[in-house]
Amino acid sequence: MTATVTGTVTATVTPTATVTGFAEPAGSALLLLGRRSDLASERGVECTGALPAPGDPGLVERARAARAALGDRAFVLGHHYQRDEVIAFADVTGDSFKLAREAAARPDAEFVVFCGVHFMAESADILTSDAQAVVLPDLAAGCSMADMATLDQVEEAWDVLADAGVAASTVPVTYMNSSAAIKAFTGRHGGTVCTSSNAETALRWAFDQVGGLQGTGKVLFMPDQHLGRNTAVRALGLPLEACVVLDPHRPGGGVTPEALRAARMILWRGHCSVHGRFTAKNVADHRAADPAVTVLVHPECRHEVVTAADMVGSTEYIIRALDAAAPGSSWAVGTELNLVRRLAAAHPDLTVRYLDDTVCFCSTMNRIDLPHLVWTLESLVAGRTVNRIVVDPEVAHWARVALDRMLALPGT
Repeated sequence: MTATVTGTVTATVTPTATVTGFAEPAGSALLLLGRRSDLASERGVECTGALPAPGDPGLVERARAARAALGDRAFVLGHHYQRDEVIAFADVTGDSFKLAREAAARPDAEFVVFCGVHFMAESADILTSDAQAVVLPDLAAGCSMADMATLDQVEEAWDVLADAGVAASTVPVTYMNSSAAIKAFTGRHGGTVCTSSNAETALRWAFDQVGGLQGTGKVLFMPDQHLGRNTAVRALGLPLEACVVLDPHRPGGGVTPEALRAARMILWRGHCSVHGRFTAKNVADHRAADPAVTVLVHPECRHEVVTAADMVGSTEYIIRALDAAAPGSSWAVGTELNLVRRLAAAHPDLTVRYLDDTVCFCSTMNRIDLPHLVWTLESLVAGRTVNRIVVDPEVAHWARVALDRMLALPGT
């Protein structure tokens, strides 16, 4: 059975098309970088609207030929948020940490082609051998969240904590979506890395290093304030007032020494530009349109969105939830649009809607397109290693320390 939602949603979530049960969100005008900001987002995000076509119809055949020529010499990783045209050539798909681990498990691959963003390729380089070359098809594929925490800013923030007398009782925890430099800082200061899947376990471990949840020790959580807040409040049971937000763009982080001393969770003022767009109104609109809908969101969403949702979980959790969904059920999903579309296509017996009311892809992730992938693969065939990602050995050492602490966590 193919479910359809045409005519069943309010004007706020009016679909432009329905394919295999998926209601396309309304198109949005292209916002040129530096020209305009989307005021619906927390700090402005450039929404691409509809993705451009790959262009040259011969690109698919060229990609196939280059991939075949490389054979086992290359291992192609595709993040869940990638375009379908790129995912088609991935040997493995997954979230950032799963892909980095998959790369480390293929020591015989000469080239690891990471179709994701920069911090993901860095993690793959840290976890693979020196004999392997990790390649990012477009060096401009960064991550706005990772860019919200630079090493200089974090070191200055740590000085603020020291001046307030709390650095010695604070453990840093950095989200996987951070630069290698921030992971290294975390490793040097006794902290760990976490993913959206194991954030609760990582935070419990961190608090245990400074007296436990019932004590007075603190966690500095970077760079996504929402994942940190949602995990601390929903999973650990800390009160909202135990969380303070440290803003690197304000003197003293915008937090008084007294507030830092009283806090348990010190949250970095960062966010995901896609997940940060979802609002409680989006949730309410979908519920009004379909009272039977299940709202499923990523924990990078704002606290009020997570509180209003029915289910909250990582990318892999979202995929498993729809895989296990009852036929005929309806879902509003708050995560990146490429993945939501792919899930809708994979489950034609479900009604799947995108939680936002306009099109908004991860604009940096989508810099990895078929032309860039073809150029990368053909260059490797010709003996040219392009766009290799190499992490400084000292940075890689301490980042690996933080990553290994995460790998040692129960259930990771």
